[in-house]
Amino acid sequence: MAWTKYQLFLAGLMLVTGSINTLSAKWADNFMAEGCGGSKEHSFQHPFLQAVGMFLGEFSCLAAFYLLRCRAAGQSDSSVDPQQPFNPLLFLPPALCDMTGTSLMYVALNMTSASSFQMLRGAVIIFTGLFSVAFLGRRLVMSQWLGILATIAGLVVVGLADLLSKHDNQHKLSEVITGDLLIIMAQIIVAIQMVLEEKFVYKHNVHPLRAVGTEGLFGFVILSLLLVPMYYIPAGSFSGNPRGTLEDALDAFCQVGRQPLIAVALLGNISSIAFFNFAGISVTKELSATTRMVLDSLRTVVIWALSLALGWEAFHALQILGFLILLMGTALYNGLHRPLLGRLSRGRPPAEESEQERLLGGTRTPINDTS
Repeated sequence: MAWTKYQLFLAGLMLVTGSINTLSAKWADNFMAEGCGGSKEHSFQHPFLQAVGMFLGEFSCLAAFYLLRCRAAGQSDSSVDPQQPFNPLLFLPPALCDMTGTSLMYVALNMTSASSFQMLRGAVIIFTGLFSVAFLGRRLVMSQWLGILATIAGLVVVGLADLLSKHDNQHKLSEVITGDLLIIMAQIIVAIQMVLEEKFVYKHNVHPLRAVGTEGLFGFVILSLLLVPMYYIPAGSFSGNPRGTLEDALDAFCQVGRQPLIAVALLGNISSIAFFNFAGISVTKELSATTRMVLDSLRTVVIWALSLALGWEAFHALQILGFLILLMGTALYNGLHRPLLGRLSRGRPPAEESEQERLLGGTRTPINDTS
């Protein structure tokens, strides 16, 4: 079945905004500017402030939800409204997980390359699979276990590529290793978030845009308040600001004032998060969760290609192998091989219900796409 122009637009929007999401964050990290009080020129390393911006982007999905709700008010389509009342505090535990995982990933992005950051996020499959068995009573089929094993192998290859790559003053080997490990740790927290959403939130049939927006609201408010104590907490070598604290929002604003392009990168990150979530949810509704998974894999290629073209990282052949193995693991876990096997055997293709069945974490990306 051929895609309509609207479906092509949604797919393109998801691919472009998903790529801008990671690239804009990395672009901001690469800037050098003076801070407050005449401090020396230093890198823009403010991961927690960037995470606040990410949640602001998610929070804006609430505006999109209410716009759609107003549009559907005079129509028979009731898909925008929840079918039953729910307590918004249900979103607080997933939002706390989202806040912690996202902050860790932004810290890690300061330490490693954008392509490795994107590829290593594939580790979420391992933990979502294991947690779904342990806490949701799921039974994984053989292809899903093979997908998990392939993902582990792919992560090892990508990590090995990082170890063997040439490292400059910006990304030392110790920082790259720490960054890679932080990404893996963040995926454990993201998997916990997905399990919480699956167990306690989805049964209330809350519209995805409202769910994303509500979690964004909690994350934005809580993390904004936490910026105050972070201003005083010493962080030693983990700090990227002259005061050596966990986060210095004032220093960030001073750097933005002295280098306006940082503001462009931050605004690009905030807006891309909002449009990426909207496009991803729409792609899942209009096409399938599998299509969204394929597009998410394609944006890894786009991020990798642009990072190489911009000179942000050096090419390493092992990354190709690692990416292909990770792609195979994702495809196996999400059942993408079944239509192919059905066509090869010239049998009846699998039922469409497998496309529409909720895959744990398959229909939402917490950073945008976490996720």
